[in-house]
Amino acid sequence: MRKRGLFCRLLSPKLSDSCKPVKAKVNNKFSTSTIIPLNQIFTSKKHALRRGVWFRALSLAERGILDLTMRYVATIRSATLAKVVTAILEKLKNASESIVDRLVREVGFSLAKKIGGIAQSWGNGLAASWGSDAGFARYLAVAHLNGGSH
Repeated sequence: MRKRGLFCRLLSPKLSDSCKPVKAKVNNKFSTSTIIPLNQIFTSKKHALRRGVWFRALSLAERGILDLTMRYVATIRSATLAKVVTAILEKLKNASESIVDRLVREVGFSLAKKIGGIAQSWGNGLAASWGSDAGFARYLAVAHLNGGSH
């Protein structure tokens, strides 16, 4: 328990929420969702360094956790470590995402679904697939970025 407390104090406040004691009994067996391939960590670090977000987006403790995990752990067996590493990798992914990609995810697909629903109510049967069309969502996100949808 002492090590766990020290580990949680090193984390940023957002990630330390995952270190709170769990009341349910946890099995020592893996589920497929907790297995994180180490090459994914290497790839994420390399991508973040190239995009210039490794030092800007992560704290010293978060960078240390990823570096030590890559260096000394062959397979992540701890559910807590898997949760922490997953949260850090998600933070890196969001930080290295471009503005247009973020807008496509946040605005473009929702606008495409709304427009598709309106067109479908007007009788266009093919409009049902507009909500999942990445090209249309990208167009709507760029139009939104340029002030086209006020």
